[in-house]
Amino acid sequence: MKEINIHGAEMKCYPLCAAQKLHNYTIKFCPAQVLCIGTGLYVKEDTDFGILKRAIYKAYEMMDSMRLRFIQDENGEVLQYIVPFEERDIPLVDFSNWKEEDAHNEMRKWTAMPFARYNSPMNQVIMIKLPDGYNGMYMKTDHMTMDSSSIISFGTTVLEIYCAMRYGTDMPAPMSSYIKQLEKDLEYEADSLARKRDEEYWKKKIESSEPMYTDFAGQGRLLTQRRENNNPEQRWAMVISRSPEASISTFSLEYEASMRLIKFCELHSVTMASLLLMGMRTVLSKFNDDEKDVSIKTCVSRRGTISAKKCGGTRVHFFPLRTIMQPEMTFLDGIHMIQLEQSKIFRHANYDPIEYIAKRNQYRKCNPGTSYESISLTYQPLTLRSSKYSIPDIPYKSMWYTNGVAGQPLYLTVMHRPEDNGMNFNFEYRKDAVTAEEMEYFYYYLCRVLFRGIEDENRTIGEILDMI
Repeated sequence: MKEINIHGAEMKCYPLCAAQKLHNYTIKFCPAQVLCIGTGLYVKEDTDFGILKRAIYKAYEMMDSMRLRFIQDENGEVLQYIVPFEERDIPLVDFSNWKEEDAHNEMRKWTAMPFARYNSPMNQVIMIKLPDGYNGMYMKTDHMTMDSSSIISFGTTVLEIYCAMRYGTDMPAPMSSYIKQLEKDLEYEADSLARKRDEEYWKKKIESSEPMYTDFAGQGRLLTQRRENNNPEQRWAMVISRSPEASISTFSLEYEASMRLIKFCELHSVTMASLLLMGMRTVLSKFNDDEKDVSIKTCVSRRGTISAKKCGGTRVHFFPLRTIMQPEMTFLDGIHMIQLEQSKIFRHANYDPIEYIAKRNQYRKCNPGTSYESISLTYQPLTLRSSKYSIPDIPYKSMWYTNGVAGQPLYLTVMHRPEDNGMNFNFEYRKDAVTAEEMEYFYYYLCRVLFRGIEDENRTIGEILDMI
């Protein structure tokens, strides 16, 4: 930490944590808008926008990471600091006379506009009137300051404060300090014993054996690159592109089908993330000549403590989850293998993922921009219904808006719908890497695998591959 005079005031400025460095690294290869996250939270009621504005300001006060700024020092290092209060106006935009899809398209355009990087707010909140009786707020944030968990936390806090001010329900509990949690992260990164243990774990992973790239569209990408590189033994593939143009497609799994997946997880004491990963790795195996060695990038939220849960900011790390499964293994045993691998990753997930990738590429002599993983998964169990506070039973809906670009070929986020707890599969895809038809094909096979698996958990992987 060092103090820098900013606009006449001495501000405590801190280095970036590893999760932020990952995003800062991304904008070296992609337009800055790749870090913009656009969301909407809308409730069906005659909203008092005066109270809503006060609730938003109060939430800014409670969540210090929403007041985060960045600065570049004289050596070119990017640092971060917190401003003491938020005084920007929170405007109201009336879309009530628009077609709803036109309104959402307008907010997608807003999401594609990047923030100024330094000494500038890294979020924007706008109150919204929609044409269908729903009202609420649109929020754009920079991924270096917020991840999906903290975005949902901020939205929940705003709604709880609004309900407390309007209906007399309980105010939300205080948030924890972003800076205090950041200081813990920086202590870890300063050559701590914990970091050395994690480094040794990932070193052994890197040196164990070489993974195999399995593509969501089949073997074509890997086989083509093997020919181009005159390397028939190549096991990695180039996944970085010069064209980051992207979009989001959402597939909604019906309520009854979603409940079957949830009940299976409850019955067998397995996590939904493990079930989804089992489904995904089986599809990748199918699409790649029944390959046994499959890797997927999995999201680790790193919010295992109360302070980490409530501190806001961005904490997500991505690490490869690699499994080698024989055809004789049962579907349920495969899930247990994944769950065991996940628990190992969680114990060592504070390690810098950029450093891990750099060391893996160096050891395997891979070119920059290459990978053994073609797809990433985030499972987000939180919705506003998860709140323990007494929020009136007001219908609401949420939206995630594409920023128009993506740094990786295919990124699946699975979330629960607020209205019925059914599951939405949100595919963010890079248009030069996957077509809409290929993505729909992947989703179709993912559902086939999941439901063939849960209808008989003792069915083997080989049997499922034959059935689908």
